[in-house]
Amino acid sequence: MPSYPDDLIKSILRSNRFIAMVGASGNEMRPSYFAMKYLLDKGFRVRPVNPGMAGKTILNQSVYASLKDVPAPIEIVDIFRGSEYAPAIVAEALKERERLGIKVIWMQLTVISEEAAKMAEDAGLTVIMDRCPKIEYGRFCGEIGWMGINRKLIDNRKPKLFSKGGALMIEDKPRTKAS
Repeated sequence: MPSYPDDLIKSILRSNRFIAMVGASGNEMRPSYFAMKYLLDKGFRVRPVNPGMAGKTILNQSVYASLKDVPAPIEIVDIFRGSEYAPAIVAEALKERERLGIKVIWMQLTVISEEAAKMAEDAGLTVIMDRCPKIEYGRFCGEIGWMGINRKLIDNRKPKLFSKGGALMIEDKPRTKAS
């Protein structure tokens, strides 16, 4: 897994507010949908790119068929597609780089393409792979604690550290006033 200094991730998220999300979905159950919703709620301007939904809207944002159709500015191209698509997306981003003002190529969780990364880095862009800006933003602002991630268990109960009960509860029985 690629490793990046926290200061680099923080710097990108602090200084770049315009994102083109390539592979955005209008399906509320897809990760790209709730990542986009979160980023919009945090003040980012997210422009969804999805050729199958071009001309429609996702979360009240106009959907574009490709990066060449997206209006400027775009500082981050967030790739929400499989790794095999990343080189073609980066090639398109490089063609639109000057017009849009692209500074960062960001590949979502599990999206790793050394070919795409090399293309972008050779052109002077910053590259982040196998990370989610939603998760990173939440982690740095304290909304997501690592204790709640990678537990290999999904539930809606709070861990014992913060409240009674939950998946991390050590005891089988609730505490009483005497304990």
